[in-house]
Amino acid sequence: MEADLGAVPQNDALKTDYSTFVLQMLRSQPNTVDQALLRHCIGLSSSYLVTDTTTAPSQTAGVQTWYLGFNRLVDVVVALHSLGSLELETVNAASKACSECWTVAGSWRGLEIGKEHVREVAGKLRRLLDENGRTYRGERVYAP
Repeated sequence: MEADLGAVPQNDALKTDYSTFVLQMLRSQPNTVDQALLRHCIGLSSSYLVTDTTTAPSQTAGVQTWYLGFNRLVDVVVALHSLGSLELETVNAASKACSECWTVAGSWRGLEIGKEHVREVAGKLRRLLDENGRTYRGERVYAP
């Protein structure tokens, strides 16, 4: 009996889910957000865009789990801004992540919707910037 080499077994252990990862990270935080950890998680967004879309049952499902995770992280960034405790390094990490995700979404066939999600998330970040759109509280923000 020959093995069907064309059939790839669906193994849940091989799937990634940025949304679940982000929720686990956020739940692990006590009463304050560790912005170094937040920046690390944000920095993983482009990698999760690739892995979620290639390991999920469908590319659409993968884009959705990635988007939910990325969007939640940016919501935390917005909340930190509202509290007056957002660090410039965190703004820079989020800006860089948007740029990287935009590049990934533009480089992979079928990820056009990913660019729409990046545009939405970047819009949230843009509203936090100073009036000139290039600085945050007077300091230059990462721009590609």
